[in-house]
Amino acid sequence: MTDDFGGQKRRAAEWFQTLRDQIVTAFEGLEDSHDTGPLSDATPGRFDVSKTSRAAEGGGDAGGGLMSVMRGGRVFEKVGVNVSEVYGQLGEAAQRAMAARGVPGMEADPSFWASGISLVAHMQNPHCPAVHMNTRMFWTPHAWWFGGGSDLNPCIEYPEDTAHFHTQQQVHLDPHSTDHYPRFKAWADEYFYIPHRHRARGVGGIFMDDQNSGDWEADFALTQDIGRAFLPAFLPLIKARRVQDWTDADKDVQLVHRGLYAEYNLVYDRGTKFGLATGHDANAVLMSLPPMAKWV
Repeated sequence: MTDDFGGQKRRAAEWFQTLRDQIVTAFEGLEDSHDTGPLSDATPGRFDVSKTSRAAEGGGDAGGGLMSVMRGGRVFEKVGVNVSEVYGQLGEAAQRAMAARGVPGMEADPSFWASGISLVAHMQNPHCPAVHMNTRMFWTPHAWWFGGGSDLNPCIEYPEDTAHFHTQQQVHLDPHSTDHYPRFKAWADEYFYIPHRHRARGVGGIFMDDQNSGDWEADFALTQDIGRAFLPAFLPLIKARRVQDWTDADKDVQLVHRGLYAEYNLVYDRGTKFGLATGHDANAVLMSLPPMAKWV
């Protein structure tokens, strides 16, 4: 496969940036709302935005991205929304990992390009669920694919919140194929499982990887709709729960549950491992970690 995907790469990277802008605007709008519950008198949070970079082997430009992090807001205790576009040569460990996943041509040419958006939100109010979302496109001279999804991570579970989150995923996936939602839901249940705890880290969502149907336009449209599902799935939950009072016991439950999130991301998460192994900005890669957590 030759690199005849220049226009597609640009469209994908621009879409991830557009989605990032929509989410940042929506989250700062939540911070500005007057009905933010117990922290209504606090100053609304704002995103701190900084550029990130990837260190290429042997020096030189290897791409980077934009890291947007809000800390200590009225609604969000910590939330990061990152976009990136990186490229270069995969190291030996990354080449082996890609070859093991069935990516052809790694030994002949380990060049790669990748772009995506990654979001993790940890909330002030323990009644508000934490959430993760990412979508991405990956390219090599011999293959390309899309991946990503979103999953909900409440420390205090509300069945109606879980149902709403999953319903929005299905509403956005069904127009592409009614097979997608059940398959991607099962994939998320397996992917976001913590073996050493014998439990899932949350209440699931959807997840896909290595998505290459042979029709780039169809796969790109599917990836866009996974991103479009995020705000209607998540915002109504936060608008409803942010006004609830919480106790010290509720906060303690939240901090212990965050320990699960930290364990999963540091031990199992494929994206964390890939980002650190390929030299991307460590602060951006580890943005997903909660600001505070505890273990019993």
